[in-house]
Amino acid sequence: MDKVFDALAHPTRRRILELLKAGGMTAGDLAEAFAVSKPTMSGHFARLRDAGLIQGETRGTSMVYTLNLSALEEVMMAFMGRLRVGGDADDDREEHA
Repeated sequence: MDKVFDALAHPTRRRILELLKAGGMTAGDLAEAFAVSKPTMSGHFARLRDAGLIQGETRGTSMVYTLNLSALEEVMMAFMGRLRVGGDADDDREEHA
């Protein structure tokens, strides 16, 4: 969970995830959306991959990234569970009423 929140902490990485909502994009196409160096973008991609939020696939000479929504959903559900938000929290309120 820590890796996901670390990855989501940077605005560039959040924007990359937003761009990938529309579908897979090459690393080059993603990099064109930002005014940073390619090594900096590679670092952002690595952090997102390490957190399991994106997946990369080599197609020819390009790396194509896609969003891994299931990983984000899993982490968010675990986090909400820790906060006791959702079914468990509602059950507690009913018991105390």
